[in-house]
Amino acid sequence: MTDRKAQIARNLTQVEERITAACVAAGRKREEVTLIVVTKTYPASDVRILSELGVRHVAENRDQDAAPKAAECSGLPLTWHFVGQLQTNKVRSVVGYAGIVQSVDRARLVTALSKEAVRTGREVGCLIQIALDADESGRGARGGVGPDGIEELGELVAKAPGLRLDGLMTVAPLTGPYAGREQAAFERLMDLSTDLRRTHPAANMVSAGMSSDLEQAVAAGATHVRVGTAVLGVRPGLG
Repeated sequence: MTDRKAQIARNLTQVEERITAACVAAGRKREEVTLIVVTKTYPASDVRILSELGVRHVAENRDQDAAPKAAECSGLPLTWHFVGQLQTNKVRSVVGYAGIVQSVDRARLVTALSKEAVRTGREVGCLIQIALDADESGRGARGGVGPDGIEELGELVAKAPGLRLDGLMTVAPLTGPYAGREQAAFERLMDLSTDLRRTHPAANMVSAGMSSDLEQAVAAGATHVRVGTAVLGVRPGLG
């Protein structure tokens, strides 16, 4: 086993232990939580190692980095998630590899995704990104739509050809009433998910929690956690 593979395997084991412990503490089954490894800034060789180690879900946030990597790893049994703010001019490329777009936050993006999904004959899963720090404009500092916009956007996705409404996603806000209160933020997301599932029962995916706060996300009820640094190490060039 190469040094890099051994390092990733060790880190992956530690993250698995954290998720398992969090599930036990929350009275949940381990299989209720899916690990998505965020591979942004890391090479395709790391993605191949992750696949060899049994990881089935990876995420990227910049199309210019993700597209060549996904092409290089196209033969692997992976679902690619796009988690970054998505400009409509990148939709054609992203739909080419992403099975799920977790950052759907505006009607124009829904229209562009639907058009491209239909053109390519693909079905794209969509999560509505929720901004719990939304300002008066209904937008958050890291993208996303405020809670008041969920119902309308959810209906748009659900009715759009080629798209599938899978659920909700959030990033723990750095400002506003939930700053520093990750558990409360994720519990609010779960409440919003419950509301959404009243009209869209199949939209039961809740993506929340990262390396630093995955335990709080699992405790709140998240179905998917997005972990990068804890699995792959400190990103190159980030200290």
